[in-house]
Amino acid sequence: MRLDKFLKVSRLIKRRTVANEACDNARIMVNGRAAKASYDVKVGDKISIPLGQRTLCVEVLCVQDNVRKDDAALLYREISE
Repeated sequence: MRLDKFLKVSRLIKRRTVANEACDNARIMVNGRAAKASYDVKVGDKISIPLGQRTLCVEVLCVQDNVRKDDAALLYREISE
């Protein structure tokens, strides 16, 4: 699954266009490297997202195309770095 779509499906970023712009501006890091929106997300990837003063770091646990709102948080696990 594309990185921008994963960020939207997992509800880490609300809109896919916003996720796409963040990737284009090299703000999203995957496994320590800036990633493009077309990056293929895999289980075990570590994604870092800057949110204001803090950085949200998550590990991908599952990749699914369609997820209910209540189950979106099951796709990833927050990690501290």
